[in-house]
Formats: sequence, structure tokens, C-alpha cells
Amino acid sequence: MVHIKRLQEESCDILAVIGEIDASSSIELDLAIAKSVGDGYRRILVDCHALEYISSAGLGVFMSYIEEFKEKGIVMVLFGMSEKVAHTFSILGLSDLLNIVSNKEEAKQRIHELSV
Repeated sequence: MVHIKRLQEESCDILAVIGEIDASSSIELDLAIAKSVGDGYRRILVDCHALEYISSAGLGVFMSYIEEFKEKGIVMVLFGMSEKVAHTFSILGLSDLLNIVSNKEEAKQRIHELSV
């Protein structure tokens, strides 16, 4: 089960992901990202501090937005992953395709660099 909190800070939409993202809960992640895009945010930060587990379905949600974000000039940065979650992204090569940093300060810096 996953819970996603949204908050806005410095022209960014921050999605705090809490719990586990599996096949059944990945739709909630998809809806949260789609809502950010629909609300006009071009800078999306994903706080993964409380993300305990992510399945291939959850990873697929992030992958499904890569092309759309490039076309629309939207930047997404993920931060605060546990070693276990970061390893899942890494072994599938997603750490090369997505912007992943250690903490919120780095995330804010990266998102401003990429969206200039």
C-alpha cells in the first residue's frame, strides 16, 4: 500500500511517496504524477525517504513519463532513496535514465540546473 502526499515549494511540486509501490498501488503513483503535470508543474520532485519497496510496475510508471517530460520540458528529480530502493533502480539501469540524487537540497539544485 502506498500513500502520496503533495506539497508545493519554490515552484516545484513535491510528491512524498510513503510505503510500497507494487502492481496494485502503482496506479496511485501514476495518478499523482499525472495530476502534477495536469496542474501545470514543470518541476517535480519525488521524495523517496519513506518508500520501502518498488516493483517493476512502479518503475514502469516513472519510465512511462520520460519521453513526455522531454517533449514538454518537464523535469523530475527523485531523492532520498534507501539503499535497497536505489539498488532496484540501479540494477535495471534506471539510474542512468532518471535524475536521482541523495537529498532534497541536491534535488532542488539539480531541478533548477536542468530546467533553465
